[in-house]
Amino acid sequence: MIHTYTFELDDVDAKFAEACAKEIGCPLGEIAKEAVLEYMEDFMDARAADKAWEEYQANPVTYTHEEVGRRLGLIQ
Repeated sequence: MIHTYTFELDDVDAKFAEACAKEIGCPLGEIAKEAVLEYMEDFMDARAADKAWEEYQANPVTYTHEEVGRRLGLIQ
């Protein structure tokens, strides 16, 4: 299923976006789609990092590579 979303740009931003799309050689819609998805992925990554940092601050335990290898049975 395909979903369509729209957004508005003022004249200055629209001209800039169209010029950039032309220079890049890619349709503006594709560039916008990639930018939105990348922004959302970055947002979710930052949120996960914040959560991991909070968990670490609550229990600041770390392991060396060697300790992890031993725990996973990769190193004897």
